[in-house]
Amino acid sequence: MFANPSAEEICARLRTVRTIAVVGLSPKPSRPSHGVAAAMQRFGYRIVPVRPTVASVLGEPAYADLYALPGPVDLVNVFRAPGHVGPIVDACIELGLPALWLQDGVINEEAAQRARAAGLWVVMDRCIYRDYVQLCGG
Repeated sequence: MFANPSAEEICARLRTVRTIAVVGLSPKPSRPSHGVAAAMQRFGYRIVPVRPTVASVLGEPAYADLYALPGPVDLVNVFRAPGHVGPIVDACIELGLPALWLQDGVINEEAAQRARAAGLWVVMDRCIYRDYVQLCGG
């Protein structure tokens, strides 16, 4: 059974991350993905939107998928339905990305285990913004 890293490990990782690719980042301010990404941006993280059909979100150019990213990212934050996580994990593994964060309600045990087995640091079913504020004193 999948278990998330400890609170200390989560905070330590969030203190080293600088660039976050947000898969499913909505351009609509009313959507949770937008609010969370905007808050993380205000905390000093560089947000890289991953969403086809939009040119930019939060002042950053958007990319159709992880394969289209112009450079490395420290963490992939996922705001997609659990059924879409498998191909995202495949891309993370193929691209050698170091960390994956599946937001609240994004639960795919098989994909999370596969990512971890491939060497990725993985969090599932937690909010990166809430954890940053509560665990790291954001």
